[in-house]
Amino acid sequence: MAFWLASQRTVQSEGVISRFDPRFWTVNFPRPMMAAVTTIAADALRVDAVFYRRDDLAGVIWEAEDGHDHPLLKYETRRDFRGCRLAFRWRSGGVIALDAVNGPVLTIEGRDAAGDPRAWFVRLWNYAVGVPDDAAVVVDFAAVNGGFLLPGEADPVWAGDVDRMFLSIVPPGYDGSDAALPAATEGWVEISEIACEGSGAVLAIGDVVVPEHGLCIASGYDDSYHLTPARVLRNALQLGYRGAITHYLGMSHYFRLGADGSASLDGGALNVAAAAWQRDFAARCAALGYDVIWSLSYELFDAHCPAGWKQRAWDGSPALTGWEPPSALLSPAHAGAMAYLRAVAAEVIAIAVAAGLSPKFQVGEPWWWVMPDGRPCLYDDAARAVLDPVEIADVRGSLSAPQKALLDAAGAVLAASTAALVASLPAACETHLLAYLPGVQDEIARANLPLGWAAPAFDVLQLEDYDYVVAGNAAATARSVAAAQARLGYATGATDYFSGFVLRPDQFADWREIDAAAEAARARGVRHAFVWALPQVMRDGFVHFQEEEADVQPFDDVLFPVALGREAEVAPEYSTAIVTSAGGHEARNASWAAARTRYDVGPGVRSEADIQALLAFFRARMGPARGFRLRDPFDWSSGAGTALDQRIGVGDGVNTRFALVKAYGEAVRRITRPVSGSVKVAVDGVETSAFSVVAGGFVELDAAPGDGAVVTAGYLFDVAVRFAEDRLSVTRATFLAGAAASVPLVEVREG
Repeated sequence: MAFWLASQRTVQSEGVISRFDPRFWTVNFPRPMMAAVTTIAADALRVDAVFYRRDDLAGVIWEAEDGHDHPLLKYETRRDFRGCRLAFRWRSGGVIALDAVNGPVLTIEGRDAAGDPRAWFVRLWNYAVGVPDDAAVVVDFAAVNGGFLLPGEADPVWAGDVDRMFLSIVPPGYDGSDAALPAATEGWVEISEIACEGSGAVLAIGDVVVPEHGLCIASGYDDSYHLTPARVLRNALQLGYRGAITHYLGMSHYFRLGADGSASLDGGALNVAAAAWQRDFAARCAALGYDVIWSLSYELFDAHCPAGWKQRAWDGSPALTGWEPPSALLSPAHAGAMAYLRAVAAEVIAIAVAAGLSPKFQVGEPWWWVMPDGRPCLYDDAARAVLDPVEIADVRGSLSAPQKALLDAAGAVLAASTAALVASLPAACETHLLAYLPGVQDEIARANLPLGWAAPAFDVLQLEDYDYVVAGNAAATARSVAAAQARLGYATGATDYFSGFVLRPDQFADWREIDAAAEAARARGVRHAFVWALPQVMRDGFVHFQEEEADVQPFDDVLFPVALGREAEVAPEYSTAIVTSAGGHEARNASWAAARTRYDVGPGVRSEADIQALLAFFRARMGPARGFRLRDPFDWSSGAGTALDQRIGVGDGVNTRFALVKAYGEAVRRITRPVSGSVKVAVDGVETSAFSVVAGGFVELDAAPGDGAVVTAGYLFDVAVRFAEDRLSVTRATFLAGAAASVPLVEVREG
């Protein structure tokens, strides 16, 4: 495992870009309108938008400080634009034109020469040559004026300390009022032939290229809708992610709205902005050699989800996620909701095929929602009609036979809905199912991991368990993965694993566990291990490296022949610097916190058979190249052999992983090679079997011990050692004469 959280670029590679490079513009807008910016040429961008209200406004933004790219790939911050002359061609349709009232304005936000916050409003028509919907625009930031009519209303711009600037785009009928337009209005703008001249025309930009490392990346439109696909993919490519990208279409930005404000299929499934973004994304992925797995979940932004589509609890409460604002879970029993998902899936797969991509589709986390208090949401009208359900007050409790039968029936409905979704796709489409493992434990698995999903219902089973990952609960991951594969019959090579995610920037410490879980999945033999997700990778500066093979110290998990090791000579050693003064006083400094032990196993060599066994073992280890286990003849146990022998930690209500240690007075030794089956654990003096032993000498408890609970352990253990020399010299005459050969070993530091 090797990763880094980069906070800034220091000595890493840099390149240059022209200021106002089309790839680095963003777009923003108020709901429910939608807009997207894409790059259509090296010097051109396009904005597609759909407007619903008379105060809808899209801003096409250039920021002085790059707040979006990975820290190693950002462009430099430069707020002084006075050395820039920007020229471009403006073309538009379906929006208010350049010459009109409320026509396009370049809003410049920053501070004036005195340092006071200011905004200036530069009417583009004042700097345009051409017609209102097709004109050449030139803005010299050293001599530009805000104001509608020039020179009478001139407001000189001081562009020496700018935060950002944006071009405003509004629909016909815009008047700033909180009222609906007569109908949804689609518009577009193309800004081409972009050129920047002057002393401030060039910016430095990070140009790091991380070598390909074997991990794949997941991303999502809901978190990237405001960026160009070119910018998103630049980050993925240069951070070393290759092969497959799982692209989550999301739940809040892709849909069209009908006259009633609900998601609608009138005119298609995707709104014009989302469709333009997905087409550009697909084409660029194809050009870069990425496979795209298009992901669609059973949820929709609650404000625009038809009431009848929502899953509901027994009391009629809708199934809503914890996001703010929330999304609603769609009922697998509702024909209209499921037909809607099939139409969306068909449209995105058609985009993929048109771009030359192999069609790949993921049904993302289809499930019956469970409220935080354990109430399952099986009771919307459509589900009641199909299931004739009994009430389940808490799915986590003991369930009756009718309640279990209800869960089985709900699972069958869920499986039938995913089967219909998959069947609606082209026959050549590779299908994937994503299951969230913490949500399918115990009896709820009947409903949310139904046997109708068993192989070969899908080509690939994809698993994620981010609650376990960020808690460092590798044992829970191992158990739940094994249980899911056993239940559904997918071999490890037919599964993918998703590791993540870090919700907030202050949770950056979770990246260690995420990186470890991804690498553990690769070691397990999964088809792909995905990091979830690219927006958080960019935000937090996560960089994964593929460790060179030489960086991993080879170790064979085999025990040195017990008969030979039983007579070993044992010599623990420290490294201590001692300085003696002229008066005889000493100053001592211990360089090592723990002893390293040397052994000589020569005394155990007493026959020709022993010599043969020793030589074979030496050759198999390639001399000192490979480590192995040794049972120390004087120190191989935690103590009395009970679960109370050694104190290994104190609970905090969160942590489940504790390192095995052995105390020698105040000195503490890490135990990295416990003997399999020998470990016993107790929490506050009560022995428990609810734990697993994790590689490296860690105990993983199934549940986090309470705050202040003392965790103890007992065990047998071996020492990690290697041969101390490159050569081994023993002869028959040695032991026949009663002399012991010298076969030195040295302890290997681990943990």
